[in-house]
Amino acid sequence: MNDKGEIVEQTNLAFDFIHKLYLEVSYLIKEIEGILYEENEKFIIGRPSGYGISARSSTGLEANNVKLWLLRKFAVFFVSEENTKLERGQTITQIDENLKVLYFRILLSDNSITEPTVYAGVLYNIERKPQSKWPNKAEQIVSNIIEYNDNKIFQNIKKINYENAYIRLQGELIENKLFEINDSETILERIIKPSLKLYRKY
Repeated sequence: MNDKGEIVEQTNLAFDFIHKLYLEVSYLIKEIEGILYEENEKFIIGRPSGYGISARSSTGLEANNVKLWLLRKFAVFFVSEENTKLERGQTITQIDENLKVLYFRILLSDNSITEPTVYAGVLYNIERKPQSKWPNKAEQIVSNIIEYNDNKIFQNIKKINYENAYIRLQGELIENKLFEINDSETILERIIKPSLKLYRKY
């Protein structure tokens, strides 16, 4: 068994590594954000509850919830500036028949992958069910519905077709290994351009 000093050192190294990994992912998202704002649509990042990612997390002590203490998967979306408005640090994007968003999902650890992965593409045909009074805006779909149903929604990333009691949506994403995305040119060629092509297709 390792002595106490080794365990303390390994714990510190583990948290340092996770912190660095999170920082690198935040830089990636910010670089994507900067490039997308230069497009004709002037995409801005969706802000369900301020400038951040959408993720399912927990502070529960039950064994199933402990896994959610550490963020393993999270997402951001981008919407054309003309299709949303910013109020008190949050975007408000109405759900209408023309709604579509650029969607980026990052999985650092999950049973469905062998290494950290970035999914990028479009969600479209996003509709609230006629009998439903909620969700009121697209941000609630991304933060409250998608994160809690991701295993159902992303079974086939090439042909997303999801429906529940509240909403229905379709989409198409492409997959890249996170550690292969290591410079601006790669971000542009393997994430931005394919995502924009999908967005403009639908």
